[in-house]
Amino acid sequence: MRVLVLGGTTEGRALASACAAVGGVEVVSSLAGRTGAPVLPAGEVRIGGFGGVDGLAAYLRAEAVGAVVDATHPFAATITGNAVAAAALAGVPLLVLRRPGWVERPGDVWHRAASLAAAAAALPGLGERVFLTTGRQTLAAFAGVAGCWFLSRSVEAPVPPVPARLEVLLDRGPFTLDGERELLARHRIDVLVTKDSGGSAAKLDAARDAGIPVVVVDRPPLPPSVEVAATVEAAVEWLRRGSAGACTSG
Repeated sequence: MRVLVLGGTTEGRALASACAAVGGVEVVSSLAGRTGAPVLPAGEVRIGGFGGVDGLAAYLRAEAVGAVVDATHPFAATITGNAVAAAALAGVPLLVLRRPGWVERPGDVWHRAASLAAAAAALPGLGERVFLTTGRQTLAAFAGVAGCWFLSRSVEAPVPPVPARLEVLLDRGPFTLDGERELLARHRIDVLVTKDSGGSAAKLDAARDAGIPVVVVDRPPLPPSVEVAATVEAAVEWLRRGSAGACTSG
């Protein structure tokens, strides 16, 4: 039995490692290929798309995949939608592995935004020196914001169009609380913009300590009726129950 785990996240790599440690388990990791030097999971690696819903469904059939785990980024809505549709076409069970979102804590000054456009529209009233951690492919939403200077952090260079007043910081996490505090102070940041990705929250802790407002972009909704696991352990248990412990990660 083979299991396809759509990866590219910390959870996807952890699940691939957990599956590789199980006897009789085959691990194949397929990544989207949007990052030039991705951190590779354990086992065989497949890089590149499937050609939409039909292509993924054909892959599931051809490779005799017995289950799919979507462990992609919480904002990878198109990939998740395609995976749900393809798994249904191929008659393969699917689980969505999603880390929990962040929870506002005492001292936080959060402003929820339904979209990147809404986040950009909120900025003029919140600050002038903006720390963007929304990803390199999102800067177009902020290109038209007047009166703001932006610091954008991403693993690779941003995709244009970008704001006129922009400094790019190329870096890869995890990031420490001390490091985030120093960054905010050095660049005189007065507002942070981030997606509700969950996981490490050092930047949110640093913003709270500094009294800096945070614009939090809400996650896109999941397709209806999908089964969701919040932890790698829960995903492994799902696989053991339904797939006799067999895994293929992608």
